[in-house]
Amino acid sequence: MKSRRRPLTADVYRYEIGKNMEDGFELWCDVVTKGWITTDFLVKIKREDGSVVCPYILNRRGCTFIGEGDYIIKDEDGTKHVCSEQKIWNRYEKPEV
Repeated sequence: MKSRRRPLTADVYRYEIGKNMEDGFELWCDVVTKGWITTDFLVKIKREDGSVVCPYILNRRGCTFIGEGDYIIKDEDGTKHVCSEQKIWNRYEKPEV
């Protein structure tokens, strides 16, 4: 059976460091050693103490790390998602500026 997804309105923002868009940070060394993901594209932030961290958002699927150029999507119900800049405008209508 085929079905069309219901349209919904969401806030879509390109991720920016320092704007409190993420839900938390994970140490880079933990992402590399404990994760099963490709880390080449991830946003990496160097803190004053020398540690390097990667920002993430939390959703019902768990922790999603934010990559370079990614967008943060916040649905009407408050659920957050991460979407790459390669896919964002295939999934959402581009707003008129």
